[in-house]
Amino acid sequence: MERDIMRRLVDWKDSDDRKPMLLTGVRQCGKTYLCKEFGSRYFEDVAYFYFEGNKGLASVFEYDFNVDRILDELGNIIQGKKIIPGKTLVIFDEIQACPSAITSLKYFCENKRELHILCAGSLLGVAIKREQISFPVGKVERLQMYPLSFSEFLRADGQEALYEGVRNYRLDRSLPELYTNRLEQALKYYYIVGGMPEVAAKWVETHNITEVERLQDNILQDYSSDFAKHAPKTDIPKLSWIWESIPKQLAKDNHKFIFSHVKKGKRSSELEDALEWLVDAGLVYKLELVSQPELPLSFCADASFFKVYLSDVGLLRRKSGVSYKTIMENTEMYRNFKGAFTENFVLTELLNQRIHPYFWRSGNTAELDFLFEYEDEIVPVEAKAELNTRAKSYRQYCRTYHPKYGFKFSMRNTGVHEVEGTKTYSIPLYLIWRLKDFLKEPDTM
Repeated sequence: MERDIMRRLVDWKDSDDRKPMLLTGVRQCGKTYLCKEFGSRYFEDVAYFYFEGNKGLASVFEYDFNVDRILDELGNIIQGKKIIPGKTLVIFDEIQACPSAITSLKYFCENKRELHILCAGSLLGVAIKREQISFPVGKVERLQMYPLSFSEFLRADGQEALYEGVRNYRLDRSLPELYTNRLEQALKYYYIVGGMPEVAAKWVETHNITEVERLQDNILQDYSSDFAKHAPKTDIPKLSWIWESIPKQLAKDNHKFIFSHVKKGKRSSELEDALEWLVDAGLVYKLELVSQPELPLSFCADASFFKVYLSDVGLLRRKSGVSYKTIMENTEMYRNFKGAFTENFVLTELLNQRIHPYFWRSGNTAELDFLFEYEDEIVPVEAKAELNTRAKSYRQYCRTYHPKYGFKFSMRNTGVHEVEGTKTYSIPLYLIWRLKDFLKEPDTM
């Protein structure tokens, strides 16, 4: 499967001031495959090292941080061949299992920058807090990886021609039914399957929903097993309570995460650490509130008021107990969850484009689904699951803050109109992956 993030790794490879790269992301989102594929495409050789449960490998880093000695031992003793800077890609997989290897990255950065070191870690944030690891701040580049985006899923599922047609289509024109019907169908499949690579690959191979759901169940079970394996014992039941509550909390009208709804009688102070564990593990994303939007948004975000979403819409669908027929036939049950699925989908599409969003609320009178920054502009976004794009909250936001431009994501075709003086673009949900094309030239469309 072709991953868009590969281009970022190529840029890193060609950079003159390159540092060791740390690729993070939720378990099973494709990090190991990407690292190996990157190495096979762009390097003469790959030296791959897997740290989980490998005490012999860890011992190489526990003697000292002389990078020449480390490379000699890694190459000659473990690999049986020499590691050559500029020709060999060194991969440290599940590096969070070896705190000394993380520390060594500082010395590789300072003394062997010509060497390409690519690290992958699934539970790095969890490990750093648990082991109190001294992270080499300023000596490492970090890149977050996510499950497949919708456009990546589209290409993987044999829809390259459809993807190319839409990718090159002028955005100031409405898409013809030739495209829209197929894209709407593909989006339903994406809601069902999601973007976890193993699940998507099985879908591409078989188009068998039973096999897809078997793999989704396995992944969800693996995540639950991680609680017992990696979390503090006192947090394990709390993690399970929160994990199980997320679909129900998203099904509420305002989608706000409320700690008292996790477990009766439990207060936020008792559950906050467990929720942060899930965030650090990449299993969930927090969307924080901004009440008075100013640049930078991070300075005015309210960390105590937030929504929580899953890392993958397909896993959310499976965890919610919504059958694939419910989505394909647009039944009443699906309509109850459709708003939550849509918001979760929009959030992951934005994150895949390196956009960090927030949401806006004005008392109890208005709520806007997303806000984000782009080139010194605060951009409002309203997300709708259907064709109806009437949005009082979006109008109120535009009337109050007068943004230059904004977006409405829905199933309505592409278009542009003004809302309270704000140039507002309508983008179908299945075209959010082209958002940056709108943002680059908002005045020409």
